[in-house]
Amino acid sequence: MPGGGQEAAPSDIVAALERLGLARPGEHPALEPLTGGVSSDIWKVETASGTWCLKRALAKLKVAQDWRAPVARSRNEYDWIRTAAAIVPWAAPALAGYDDAAGVIAMRYYPASDYKLWKAELAAGRANPAIASAVGTSLARIHAGTAGNADLALRFDTGDIFYAIRLEPYLVATGRAHPELAGPLARLVETTASNKLALVHGDVSPKNILIGGDGPMFLDAECAWYGDPAFDLAFCLNHMLLKGVWVPGAFDDFLACFAALADAYLARVDWEPPADLERRAAHLLPGLFLARVDGKSPVEYITADADKDRVRRVAIPLIAAPVDRLSAVAAAWRASRGA
Repeated sequence: MPGGGQEAAPSDIVAALERLGLARPGEHPALEPLTGGVSSDIWKVETASGTWCLKRALAKLKVAQDWRAPVARSRNEYDWIRTAAAIVPWAAPALAGYDDAAGVIAMRYYPASDYKLWKAELAAGRANPAIASAVGTSLARIHAGTAGNADLALRFDTGDIFYAIRLEPYLVATGRAHPELAGPLARLVETTASNKLALVHGDVSPKNILIGGDGPMFLDAECAWYGDPAFDLAFCLNHMLLKGVWVPGAFDDFLACFAALADAYLARVDWEPPADLERRAAHLLPGLFLARVDGKSPVEYITADADKDRVRRVAIPLIAAPVDRLSAVAAAWRASRGA
């Protein structure tokens, strides 16, 4: 994540650093704001103890529409990181601690020289199916390692937060923009909310994935919820479709990444029949696709009316008449290129 100049650390952040043992009393570290998200303040901070990344959730997200969510999600993210790291050690950042009073997560800072942001790689047209496959594999391992865990289901009983930051702004809001689809989108919300099977990250997006030497690392798990793992799969695959608008020269490569990620993930689904999970993901994906042009959180790189209409032409029929295979969603998007 790029920085935006330094600023004096607020007193509550300084106090949090001291409580966590990351800053000495009397030390006055400067914060460097990091960009890339709409839901949190994120900073790089250098102290005598090292270089750290601090993150604190916002009550009102940085988007045009009024979008609010409980700030307790910071603690949920901290717990998701600890849980995921116990299953796939390189798939989550190393933690320095969590400060309840300030609501701040402290993590190791990962320099861009060693860890490439997957979104930046895709923006440059470097769509590597091997990386997509590794993302699918790690995600499935985390889901498999948490499936059927009653203790985690209780710890991550965060359906209210997930609704506020995912289901309402994406699917419910899109139903308001398209009243004719409000019924099908409401059914997607109901299905997603009712399947409580594994620990869900909730924001598996290329902007939240670092590519390091050991494998992909997932950031920004503040939407963590014990629910439907099909959401994570569909959410990430959605970006493999959307990026084809952003970088049309790599359109086929993005679809190759789509297939590689889906295949790697589904090959490791052992907590339920893979076809059942794929069906839910294939039904959900067009709703998420349409949401990124007509929901509360439109992607910043689809601005032309013609591109938005192209997304609508593919998504709307698939919401009205769902398909059960992810490959069929990809095929509909591929066919749109020549329309």
